[in-house]
Amino acid sequence: MQLDDSDGALGSWARFCALSGELVGGAGDLSVGPRLAPVVADLCARGLATLVRDYFLHNLEEAFRNNAVKMFWQKFHPYSSSSAVERIRFCVQESWPEDVLSAALEDICLEKSYQEKCVLVLAHALQSYEEKAQNRKLKAVECSSSLMPRYQLMVSSVLLTTLPLSFPEILNVYFKKKLEELNTMVDASDENDQLASHALFGRSNVSAWDSKMDIDSQETVISESCTLVKNIGKVVRDFRCLGFTSMTEDSYSSAIIWLLKSKVYELAGDDYRIPVLGSVKKWIQVVPLQFLHALLTYLGDSVDYDSGLSGLKSPLASRPSSFPGIGVPSEALLRWHMRLEYFAYETLQDLRIGKLFEIIVDYPESSPAIEDLKQCLEYTGQHSKLVDSFISSLRYRLLTAGASTNDILHQYVSTIKALRSIDPTGVFLEAVGEPIRDYLRGRKDTIKCIVTMLTDGFGGNTSGGNAGDNLLEELNRDAENQENADYDDHTNIDEKQAWLNSESWEPDPVEADPLKGSRSRRKIDILGLMVSIIGSKDQLVNEYRVMLAEKLLSKSDFDIDSDIRTLELLKIHFGESSMQKCEIMLNDLIDSKRTNSNIKTSLLNAPGTVAGQEEAEISHDVLDATIISSNFWPPIQTEDLAVPASVDKLLSDFAQRFHQIKTPRKLLWKKNLGTVKLELQFEDRSMQFTVVPVQAAIIMRFQEKPSWTSKALATEIGIPVDSLNRRIGFWTSKGVLTESVGPDADDHIFTIVDSMSDVNKNSIVNESCEAFQMNEDEGESSVASVEEQLKKEMTVYEKFIIGMLTNFGNMTLDKIHNTLKMFCAEPSYDKSLQQLQSFLSGLVSDEKLEMRDGLYLLKK
Repeated sequence: MQLDDSDGALGSWARFCALSGELVGGAGDLSVGPRLAPVVADLCARGLATLVRDYFLHNLEEAFRNNAVKMFWQKFHPYSSSSAVERIRFCVQESWPEDVLSAALEDICLEKSYQEKCVLVLAHALQSYEEKAQNRKLKAVECSSSLMPRYQLMVSSVLLTTLPLSFPEILNVYFKKKLEELNTMVDASDENDQLASHALFGRSNVSAWDSKMDIDSQETVISESCTLVKNIGKVVRDFRCLGFTSMTEDSYSSAIIWLLKSKVYELAGDDYRIPVLGSVKKWIQVVPLQFLHALLTYLGDSVDYDSGLSGLKSPLASRPSSFPGIGVPSEALLRWHMRLEYFAYETLQDLRIGKLFEIIVDYPESSPAIEDLKQCLEYTGQHSKLVDSFISSLRYRLLTAGASTNDILHQYVSTIKALRSIDPTGVFLEAVGEPIRDYLRGRKDTIKCIVTMLTDGFGGNTSGGNAGDNLLEELNRDAENQENADYDDHTNIDEKQAWLNSESWEPDPVEADPLKGSRSRRKIDILGLMVSIIGSKDQLVNEYRVMLAEKLLSKSDFDIDSDIRTLELLKIHFGESSMQKCEIMLNDLIDSKRTNSNIKTSLLNAPGTVAGQEEAEISHDVLDATIISSNFWPPIQTEDLAVPASVDKLLSDFAQRFHQIKTPRKLLWKKNLGTVKLELQFEDRSMQFTVVPVQAAIIMRFQEKPSWTSKALATEIGIPVDSLNRRIGFWTSKGVLTESVGPDADDHIFTIVDSMSDVNKNSIVNESCEAFQMNEDEGESSVASVEEQLKKEMTVYEKFIIGMLTNFGNMTLDKIHNTLKMFCAEPSYDKSLQQLQSFLSGLVSDEKLEMRDGLYLLKK
């Protein structure tokens, strides 16, 4: 019996192997199914069900590997074996890799489809035996249920283990080209018509795909786009069947992200005057989301929110918003929407951060780009990336020796305004502004440039000035808002409002400096930040006083309305006491205008005025005097100057009349200051000039005689010869005087030019040289600078400092400062640490002191 049983088992196994060969072999014959079932039942009854299943799957694997898989990968071999340059040529072909993928997928899917039918034949035979075994209450091994999953796993394993390294790249190229083609179709349609854009992807229900996109055939673009999406969906579905689900999703996901990134770059570009974020978000809904909705619907991945599975959805999709053309989205689509929007925010954010320096240069015209960046940062929370990147750009492009202080200050003001709109708390401005402030503190002209920005608005840079950099406008805005702000800060509020305020309270970002409270960040005062660069408001006020004096002394029309407005704004920030001297200076000009009018009227009505005018040859109407209170003005630079007798007589009459009106006050003329308007008449021409008194005194001497030597003319006017040679160059550059060598090498002869025919061509210079002469004369300050005043004031402390260093050997800056404050009573020491450091640096430059390791000591 045992031999018979063995013969029966071997016979059944041999018949099973033969039938399996017929079923799985190259010819393939599904008709063997009825003959296979009893053989399988017999083997299963002998306990060989597992062996039957494994042997059958092994045959399928060998056939699949040797036939379908080998042919499948061979279709991609030309690309896989090519060089990088040759691969580029593949990618630019219009039909590649679509044709290759379609043919390869068609062949392997046919083979897989047939093998699945073979699996079903065996599964049916096993299932029939299992049903009979259960009816007879016999022990059976359930192999039919696991047969198809094991086969699918086998197919995936074979393909993945033989996968070429270049295949993921081929998939990426395919999806990129298809999505780019789809985007081109959408751009070609009417972008303003949302319904037309939505129709490109078909209707939102599943039946639209089953009915082959029930769309009007006359709409060619819509038909082509629907066909394109359907073809993409077919490729995705086929790859899923082959076990490439994850790889396929990664490929079309990366293609969508790539297309989105390209769109962001296309819309954003280098134009910062147009908002971009809204257009990007609209495009996401029109193209990627519509495509994904159509694709997921075609693949059957969409979830109906009215179905019974709604209780299994995550809280993320509990309240989905509706999309145009889609309605209520599935949870998968909602996740895609959030993912794409986040990537769009992050891409636009990185693009704007990379160009933030240029954006701030163009501020406020670039406000739309700043607003986009603000929304992106609120969504991503990557503020630290902005801080790090912008500080790096500042140090590389702005904080260099080649950048002027004006440019740095303009950029700093624009930075303050731009970052204030991004972060009203000022947390990130603290981090970004600190390197700029540190660098500006090392520049000697920083204070002067800041004050210039306050006086003329553009820091003297009128050609490159930006309306957004005008500190006067900023002062005005701060003044308008200050009363309301102070009221909000100090007025008691009711309990309800206090509770609302507490509910809206938010902690400072983690980047905030813990040493600075939130209250100090609530307002960003541009002028206060400028003062923090200088270190002391007194220094800024002193510099402003000097520049105001220069400006007022150069005025000839007494028009000071803008200066009064600026002073009133500064008084709000610095206090009236700090600006008292400046206010007196402006009042002096107001009084000067009134006094001039009174004196001219009195001189005109005085008896004998007409005869006096004829004698003087100059009318009193041509004189306008700026009368200043010397105790409240900065030290005025004086220079001896002998004016012509007619002018001197005019000044004497004016001073005498002033003394009569303002007894006991007297006028002391600063004859080197002011401006003179001249008209020079020659034989063949007439010329008008506005010059300084020294230049006027020089040319008026040529009325007495036509030629002067430099030494004689300098003696006559009362100025040094070198000063005369420098000033008289203005007249030679204008062709009014000619210069020739005198009897001595250092004594030149200057002669008046009566006729243009007498002018040597070499004596006439071009416009650029003329401008240089004017700038040179204008550069001579009539008021002592802050540095000169400080040096003069600090000179009295020099002996104290020398004495201290003689006794103590060496001292630090702080120790010198504190010792002077304690022991200097006459005169009392009231200077700042920065002023002392500046004075000590001057002593080091004069080689009176030296500095070693932060210690000052006497020069040996």
